[in-house]
Amino acid sequence: MSLKKVHDEQPKEFQFNSENLNKAQEILKKYPEKNRKSAVMPFLYLAQRQNNNWIPLAAMKYIANLLSMPYISVYEVATFYTMYNLAPVGKHFIQVCTTTPCLIRGADKIVKLCKEKISPNENEISKKGNCSWMEVECLGACVSAPMVQINNDYYEDLDEKSTNEILDSLINDKPLKPGSFRGRKNTSPESPPPNGENHA
Repeated sequence: MSLKKVHDEQPKEFQFNSENLNKAQEILKKYPEKNRKSAVMPFLYLAQRQNNNWIPLAAMKYIANLLSMPYISVYEVATFYTMYNLAPVGKHFIQVCTTTPCLIRGADKIVKLCKEKISPNENEISKKGNCSWMEVECLGACVSAPMVQINNDYYEDLDEKSTNEILDSLINDKPLKPGSFRGRKNTSPESPPPNGENHA
């Protein structure tokens, strides 16, 4: 997305809705008054969820005022962590893990499908306007590789067929249920050990 486009999307004002304001007050109770600045990360996360999965500059200024800290300090945190999106993303935001375990098991094919079905470039919203994707580092589900995170959900044990089905469901605004696409429960083995052996 171009800098001009990002600038055009920036709202002039931002404030937490009543639900998130209540959540913010609960978060602040966890910190001593002198350390209230430490709430900056959960506050940024609240802002991102409220604002279609991205954080505008107005939200950073609002958070800075709430926490009585310099705006630049909020900006430094927001730009340091990749979990914060500082430009608009799709309603269905797909993060493809391409760290070694996922790559060995076919993450490159998932990237190829995203380029074909969503957009040829990372961080580019699809023509239909409801999806975007990007490559990310380890999402901590190596045992279920390859996998993707879509908004807050993990889709694991993927292959080309299941990825095709997932992407089509997102494009049509009817997301499939997250979880393992090989039918595993959590990180359990796919089948019991031979002869009922227990290797624990």
